[in-house]
Amino acid sequence: MGSIADHKRRIQENIEEIESTVAVGIEKKPVTMGMHVSACSVELLELYLHKTGKIPIGKVIKHDWFKRPLPGQKVEPMIERKLKADFLRKEEIYDLLYTIEENRNNLIYGRATKHQVELVFNSFMKLREILTGLAGDLYD
Repeated sequence: MGSIADHKRRIQENIEEIESTVAVGIEKKPVTMGMHVSACSVELLELYLHKTGKIPIGKVIKHDWFKRPLPGQKVEPMIERKLKADFLRKEEIYDLLYTIEENRNNLIYGRATKHQVELVFNSFMKLREILTGLAGDLYD
């Protein structure tokens, strides 16, 4: 749980770590990239939904809710079961989060390829751009 100020502080901390990883080369620090991009992505979404009144302060979104649904899956995707909120560009935002989370564990625990690290980083940058575009400056 967290207030708007808590979200902003955690987002800023994650952004600093992501930027320092970019400075040395993202392929050199896949663990750092995986951890901070995943955490920051969920914090950004939570902050956006709090600021727009789509979810109450205190509602927590967990990164592991973003498992891409299988083709023909009869059960609602986990994120849809856990988070009942409608908002602009929802499908695009969820798709980016699915991509980040699909690759997260390999970046953190496996042998990530340069392509995977770039895919996660680029997905995060696009997500950040979308959410900032929808709600203005989210974390400064």
